[in-house]
Amino acid sequence: MKRKVPFAVGEIYHVYNRGVAKSPICHQDADRWRFLQGLCLFNDVESASNILWRLEKSRGELTLGVLKEYLLTQGKERKPLVRLLAYCLMPNHFHLLIEEIQEGGISKFMQKLSQGYARYFNNKYQRVGHLWQDRFKNVLVDNERYLLYLLVYINVLNPAELIEPKWKEKGIKDIKKVLEFAEKYQWSTHQEYLGKRKSLIIDKGILGEILSTPKEYLDLVKAVLKEKKYEEISHLTLE
Repeated sequence: MKRKVPFAVGEIYHVYNRGVAKSPICHQDADRWRFLQGLCLFNDVESASNILWRLEKSRGELTLGVLKEYLLTQGKERKPLVRLLAYCLMPNHFHLLIEEIQEGGISKFMQKLSQGYARYFNNKYQRVGHLWQDRFKNVLVDNERYLLYLLVYINVLNPAELIEPKWKEKGIKDIKKVLEFAEKYQWSTHQEYLGKRKSLIIDKGILGEILSTPKEYLDLVKAVLKEKKYEEISHLTLE
């Protein structure tokens, strides 16, 4: 089945999915790390089938540090399928901001990521059936304002659901609290854009050019929250 919004090289897309019947896709931090490791390893032209299983078997519990060491010792030049600009992993869903950098890259990457993580999750928790609600959704990001607001939505407003679950209906009540929570939340790229963490996973691409310093990024975040600019993209976010 063809997608309503076909992928094109050079374009950026908001890609997202959630667990079947809104069920959790992560039960513990080990699952969250596994998902992030998949974001890294599956973004390669060469197949990464079973690579995480083999790494765990030979090196014990995986961390991103172990993964970085592995990639350095391989000495191979990686060929990414996509440019991953931002991500956020939530208890029952995820959001990605992805640029297509080679034809078919997003579809191939998402197939490897979705199938690889579902296989891990089902094996670990001895479950059968689909993990994901449906095929992943994608929306073309066709202007700079939408791109910037969406970055804040992914990095900050998604984690905010965990402390202010009604923010979409009632707005943000405590901006300071939301900012403090987002800064501590490990499962989005907010820390990367604040300059507090370097990632194996993301390549900021055009966002690194537009937001060349952490201050520019933080100023954007505060403006979006204080002026409620997120209301302009509420119809394009995951319900």
